[in-house]
Amino acid sequence: MADFDLVIRNARIVDGTGTPWYRGDAGVRDGVIEAVGTLPPGVPCASEIDAGGEVLAPGFIDMHTHNDFLLLGDGAGASKLRQGVTTILVGQCGISAAPIRDERVSLLDAYTGFIRAGVTPEWNWRSFAEYLDVLDGLDLGLNVGSFVGHGTIRLNVLGFENRLPSPDELREMREMARAALEEGAFGMTSGLIYPPGVYSASGEVEEIARGLTERRGLYLSHMRNESSGVVESVRETIAVAERAGIPAQVLHHKATGRANHGKVRETLALLEEARARGVDMTVDQYPYTAGSTTLRSILPPWVNEGGLEKLMERLRDPVLRERIRQEILTTDGWENMLMSCGGPEGVLVAYTPETPEFEGKRLPEIGEMTGRDPLDAAFEVILANRGSDTACYFHMDEDDVKYVLAHPLVMVASDTIPPAPGAKCHPRTNGAFPRVLGRYVREEKVLGLEEAVRKMSGFPAARLGLQKKGLVKPGMDADLVLFNPDTVRDGATFEDPFGEPEGISSVFVAGKVAVKNGVFTGATAGKVLRRS
Repeated sequence: MADFDLVIRNARIVDGTGTPWYRGDAGVRDGVIEAVGTLPPGVPCASEIDAGGEVLAPGFIDMHTHNDFLLLGDGAGASKLRQGVTTILVGQCGISAAPIRDERVSLLDAYTGFIRAGVTPEWNWRSFAEYLDVLDGLDLGLNVGSFVGHGTIRLNVLGFENRLPSPDELREMREMARAALEEGAFGMTSGLIYPPGVYSASGEVEEIARGLTERRGLYLSHMRNESSGVVESVRETIAVAERAGIPAQVLHHKATGRANHGKVRETLALLEEARARGVDMTVDQYPYTAGSTTLRSILPPWVNEGGLEKLMERLRDPVLRERIRQEILTTDGWENMLMSCGGPEGVLVAYTPETPEFEGKRLPEIGEMTGRDPLDAAFEVILANRGSDTACYFHMDEDDVKYVLAHPLVMVASDTIPPAPGAKCHPRTNGAFPRVLGRYVREEKVLGLEEAVRKMSGFPAARLGLQKKGLVKPGMDADLVLFNPDTVRDGATFEDPFGEPEGISSVFVAGKVAVKNGVFTGATAGKVLRRS
């Protein structure tokens, strides 16, 4: 019998801790790294790979994906694996697939159309544990963990009502958060620019987050404002963590809108100050100057009250439509996505399944195609697509991206919104991790190789409490990536978001070869991860 299932020789080992690389070998048996260092020649093994000096690193952990439903139709995760990602986390920005009550299924089903990637879920679960059990029954190519969404919890209790919860309703929501942690959630996320989370006050979020306190679940927040109110929003996120006694993380940190560029220096200083007084705060970021979310995000929050059908009614009403237009063009005090990117020219439509001719085009171009004002054209696209719409928003500053990425409190994540077959998407879906290694390590030298790998592996693993992932060390799970640091790069662009990465030669999940020479092998060795 072979001593090892797999031996990788002559690698530059970047172990995920941030320490300098070293030359060495690694031996894998039964999905676990058994030995790291110098293995003797001829050691018995079923398979041997000569790395030829390429980097051997832990499989990357993507803390932020919206693949909750995509997994039901495509559990392989090939686009992630080709980037070196071996573990993903779902349930982001306040919206998770579970828990869901019978009477609220239709509301959640309608709302989540933009992240379903063409998948029609059976909704054959109700509790958080049952959703994880459904994932367990899939052939997963990578490992999957989930957070519970504050927005989903609120939807179960209040629907899309814009009001404060009663004390009993607040206790009910706090209990739902606590139960989700018991059933395997890693924590709770919020999306405070999206309905129904946008209707919650800070005190509500804090009180529900107390459901995480006993188990010290992690609170991740898509904050209430990332533009003119970004500093106060960071203060709010810190306050939730401090008062509830839990760790917290600012999701996809940025300062949007030209007038706010540079404010990330102030916000990161606030996070440093919080840590200095004992508040456990961290940050994640995707490496682009454009974000992506629903096209509906250009609408004022009140338009979403009551759910998708009410939104559609308001957009069809000429009087209300004009009010909406004027508020978008003139009103501050909410996360105004259109104005944060300088107007319609900064909005690139990505996914509109009922109007595919508009995908990949900016709002002024769609206006020309339809003979409408760009904003009116956007309203018509929203109506036509009935809840299935995404867009890219060009509203960030490259210097801010670099500053945030280099900060030691920041890890890398993609914020993937999966595309339906044939639809466009943000290139981060297919290129976020190799982009860091190629553009920001090798070309821009924003950070060193070892620190970049730490931000993609050891750091998120520690944040999630994944004790057997994120490091190239004996006893760790054999989730590994082999790449050439001189050639690794992202191939995805806004024009061609499905361009494949280069320079990532092999990816292993539980010691099985998932990617070979950049091609997915079909191996499905992934598992559902539950927070213990």
